[in-house]
Amino acid sequence: MPALIVPEGLVCGIDEAGRGPLAGPVVAAAVILDPAQPIDGLNDSKKLSEKKRAALAIEIRAKALAWAVAEASVEEIDQLNILQATLLAMQRAVAALPVAPTSVLVDGNRCPKLAVPAEAVVQGDGKIASIAAASILAKTVRDAGMLVLHAQYPQYGFDRHMGYPTAAHCAALAEHGASPVHRRSFGPVARQLSLL
Repeated sequence: MPALIVPEGLVCGIDEAGRGPLAGPVVAAAVILDPAQPIDGLNDSKKLSEKKRAALAIEIRAKALAWAVAEASVEEIDQLNILQATLLAMQRAVAALPVAPTSVLVDGNRCPKLAVPAEAVVQGDGKIASIAAASILAKTVRDAGMLVLHAQYPQYGFDRHMGYPTAAHCAALAEHGASPVHRRSFGPVARQLSLL
């Protein structure tokens, strides 16, 4: 495979979705936007409606210079811890980009180890367009994945809470026990397993 061309000034934004849930993978996205094709309405994915996120995700895929989405599995989360699994998903997303970035901006206060300079930006998904775009791709991909898991394990209601520890989810966990896609290292799941 030929070496990737590394043009100057390709700044990649990275964000994740799914650090807080009790179930499912953590998903990270990396996006290099094209200055010649601006995308209106980019923002922190949590501040956008589901419909707006879905429309922007399509536009990001069409207009970005490069984008990639990757994940770390439930098993990796339990083995590594959620922070390390998140950083691993971010590394995978950057590695999957078809164009190598010259530098990286990461939402939050920690950066994954990368071959290019990286800077953490607290609340970057509300400040930097490429991080906002990454937050939208990560969120929409993760939500779609949770709908697939809902079809396999409908008793937990993943389609409503996406695996987050809502009262309904905790009640379903108490009633049905943990599924194979629950994170055993997370307190509510670990406590439920200890009751068995």
